[in-house]
Amino acid sequence: MSIDWAALGSVFGVSLVVTVALVGLFTLGIVGLSRQEQAAARGGSAALAVTGAYACFAACAAAVAYGIYLIVA
Repeated sequence: MSIDWAALGSVFGVSLVVTVALVGLFTLGIVGLSRQEQAAARGGSAALAVTGAYACFAACAAAVAYGIYLIVA
């Protein structure tokens, strides 16, 4: 039995990059919602921040759904 170290390293690298990207995207969504709350407290509008936050959350959900699709298929 032999281990294909190149394939193992490739899987590790891709999973690390995707994990960091998803966490960063989710964090941007939370920051966008936080900006909306701050703007509402000051009496302003932050429609762009809310739209960006929802787009970040939608991209996270799409990435998770795609991962589940890859596992099931």
